[in-house]
Amino acid sequence: MTSPAATTVDPQLLEILVCPLTKGPLVYDADAQELISKQAGLAYPIRDGIPIMLAEEARELDADSA
Repeated sequence: MTSPAATTVDPQLLEILVCPLTKGPLVYDADAQELISKQAGLAYPIRDGIPIMLAEEARELDADSA
């Protein structure tokens, strides 16, 4: 069984994904297994290598993270 940090996301997929709210770019945080939207101030989780691109599943970033 692989740990969450060992899971990777397809680099080609990361190139085409955008924030569903702002349509802006996302930053991949491999340690946290999240896609960060700095414009929206949200972090979208990646579960089992699959980005969950739903605003209701996203975590709000604190002021320091954004």
